[in-house]
Amino acid sequence: MRSLTLLALCCFSPLLFAADVPGSQDLPIVPRMADAQIVDYRPAVELERIYPLGSIRKISGQLRFDGQVTARGQTTSVTYELPPEHSSTDAFTTAREALQKQGAELLFWCQARDCGESSLWANEVFGNAKLYGADNQQAYLLLRLAAPQDNTLVALYSITRGNRKAYLHVEQFDAAAPLGDLVPTSATLLRQLKSTGKLDFPKLGGDPDDTWLRLISRGLNLDTTLRVNVSGPNAEAWRQALIGQGVRSARMETGNVEGSGLHFELLR
Repeated sequence: MRSLTLLALCCFSPLLFAADVPGSQDLPIVPRMADAQIVDYRPAVELERIYPLGSIRKISGQLRFDGQVTARGQTTSVTYELPPEHSSTDAFTTAREALQKQGAELLFWCQARDCGESSLWANEVFGNAKLYGADNQQAYLLLRLAAPQDNTLVALYSITRGNRKAYLHVEQFDAAAPLGDLVPTSATLLRQLKSTGKLDFPKLGGDPDDTWLRLISRGLNLDTTLRVNVSGPNAEAWRQALIGQGVRSARMETGNVEGSGLHFELLR
């Protein structure tokens, strides 16, 4: 009798009923975390898409953010519910690292309350109420894939809800027309430097560029306690140009990391 009871409990275990929503599939560019389940899947559809490049808020009924990427193209999205042993931060970091290993460039990265209200990300940006949770338990990242896929964007959004369920939303956007020049925010460069310990700019192998000088100097000056090693063919020229932009010389050393572009490494 006891064995029959145990068998019945096993048969009705919720883990046995956990399954991906019908017709869903993973996006090839982002690996699935072990035991995660697809709870929302939206196949490719052509849309006009707006991706924020700043904290979002609502003023007089209108969404507001400091910058954005707006384009038309094919959008595919998948939302995972994560197993209890993995946090939304774990899944977010794993997905980010996988995309960066493929050469993807970070355009905007925010975490917790720096992103704004979770309800706005869930309902206004992604149209998915499952993604509504605690403002201090969210993270958002917009990336651009490396050439020849550089007209493809990937948005990551992770959240932990009040019931402690954690989710990762992955959205791939294939633009119908070239996206042109897109640059990251200075705050994103700083967050990347502090989180990964380095910044790589493979395209910045020449003389200092005014646009990138402004972005990098502003990022470094958002935290004046950080010191970095600057490497690359024109590292000293960039170092002097950054000094001219207000970055203290004592915060930068010239290194010898090999490579064709400009490289920054955080000095611990």
